[in-house]
Amino acid sequence: MYWLRARIHPTWHFTAAVLGFVAGVALVLAWQIPPWLGYSAGTSLIIFALWRHRRMLLAVAFIGGVLLGLARGSGSMSELGAYLSLYDKHVTLTGRVTDDTDTAPRGTRLKLDTIVINNRSLPGQVFVTATGAEPARRSDIVTVEGKMSHGFGSFAATVTGHAVHMKRPVPGDVALEVRDRFAANIRSAIDEPEASLGIGYLLGQKSALPAELSDALKITGLTHIVVASGYNLTILVRLGRRLFAKISKYLAMLSGATLIVGFVAMTGLSPSMTRAGLVAALGLWAWYYGRTFHPVTLLGVAAAVTVAVNPSYVWGDLGWLLSFAAFAGVMIIAPIATAYFYGKETVPFVAQILIETIAAQIATLPIMIMAFGQLSVIAPLANLLILPLIPFIMLLVAIAGFSVWLIPATAGFIGWPAEQLLRLQTAVVRWCADIPWALQEPSWQWWGVVGYIVVVALAVWYMKIRSGYLLRSASLVE
Repeated sequence: MYWLRARIHPTWHFTAAVLGFVAGVALVLAWQIPPWLGYSAGTSLIIFALWRHRRMLLAVAFIGGVLLGLARGSGSMSELGAYLSLYDKHVTLTGRVTDDTDTAPRGTRLKLDTIVINNRSLPGQVFVTATGAEPARRSDIVTVEGKMSHGFGSFAATVTGHAVHMKRPVPGDVALEVRDRFAANIRSAIDEPEASLGIGYLLGQKSALPAELSDALKITGLTHIVVASGYNLTILVRLGRRLFAKISKYLAMLSGATLIVGFVAMTGLSPSMTRAGLVAALGLWAWYYGRTFHPVTLLGVAAAVTVAVNPSYVWGDLGWLLSFAAFAGVMIIAPIATAYFYGKETVPFVAQILIETIAAQIATLPIMIMAFGQLSVIAPLANLLILPLIPFIMLLVAIAGFSVWLIPATAGFIGWPAEQLLRLQTAVVRWCADIPWALQEPSWQWWGVVGYIVVVALAVWYMKIRSGYLLRSASLVE
């Protein structure tokens, strides 16, 4: 009984509250409440739990978070109800392009927010497939005529039609312009398709990849290296920190923060990039002040902030779900497994990559199977062969891109080393993808997913107890 009454650090009550908030928003799909009731009751419970600091009040803090999440989600769900009367009707819609566009057989695929229909502003995002929208870029204002249907994932609706008007704001998306010009420099110094792969590594832009190479990356479980994600950003932040840490801790923090802001601005605020930028910023802030975030707290805060901004993420956005699952694998499962197998010994570089890759795959496996019915068996080997060289290749690709501005005549010569390494990696990716058993298509029922999660959780808990590892030791910026 004393154990339950013991005082603990209020951080744990805060963590319970933010995790409860995410759970509450997800619960809105089955149960909604009046927002005023959720906000008032939830806030009261959390304040009480934080005031008393008792271990037994962790459940109270969690329930308070659930009520706040129900309130936020119920309000958002009510707002999205404005689309119900528009489904299966012909509409004229105006919105802002939020991400890079893709070309499909039926037209250009656009993700739009700031939606206006019949002079009425509507919340949420709409997925549009439109002919005549080929010139559209991120931040452009596009008007589309077409038929509106039910949405999917985090999209409130879908529209199929024709773009009738496009407007590019002045000065427009400056960060996008910088990214595209730098990508053009890289293509001047490095031949295709290696240039597009290098741009994917450095800038997280995968839209220019050949379809065959893009499919090979999916089969080998390597898509995460060519999309704007935490992997690319973590490499840049660690590089900035290590370059300046010996000169000035403040300069190291400033360089890391600048890289985070610049990278997020160039790649856009996709769900995975929002998570990555927020996590990297919090980790950098904690490092600067000599503090550490427990990974569970960091995971909960990042999830709660992104869901508070856009509740629909937790209702089915696969990018958001996979991003947080992979993060949990790398920051929770991987360090515990490493401590269990190696203790205080120095972990070999190859073993570290293999453990992190398998941990991320373990964490994302249920989502991949339930959503896509696919399992990349070759992913651990492919990641082991590809990942070690990526930081070095990113540096070489960046040098090649800058050389076009500084010494144009020597750009091809300077870009040659990066091109050869990228050519080697494309060959490895294709070789792995061509293995007959590389991609499997298992089928699971819901009870199989629950059983899998229980087994993984018990295994991780056992390894943690046996190793005595403290998760607070995990760091994103070291």
